[in-house]
Amino acid sequence: PGIIHAFYILNREGLSKRKIISLLIFCGYISLPLLLLVLPANFFDDGESICLSRILLQRDCPGCGLTRGTQHFIHLDFAAAWGYNKLTFFVFPALVFFWGKFTWQQWKKFRSL
Repeated sequence: PGIIHAFYILNREGLSKRKIISLLIFCGYISLPLLLLVLPANFFDDGESICLSRILLQRDCPGCGLTRGTQHFIHLDFAAAWGYNKLTFFVFPALVFFWGKFTWQQWKKFRSL
């Protein structure tokens, strides 16, 4: 009911469905980093691995630990991020760059509709 109700209200205000969808995508882009900041640094530390290399071959792949490392990096726990995966220090800046690029593109698309 929440999203459907939001569609109804925005559509009633004269916004096209394409513009509403574009706005929701933009809001999703903005919400993701905020969600990761709200979650504790150790949120992804426990639980079963979903890495196919670990499941099928019982070996770590180069990407193992990137999610946990990135979460610790976001919370400025650089020692833990380094311990989970050293590539975090290269991947995180790239993620920030692409997040900013896609968010800006989505904002421009929303404004142009």
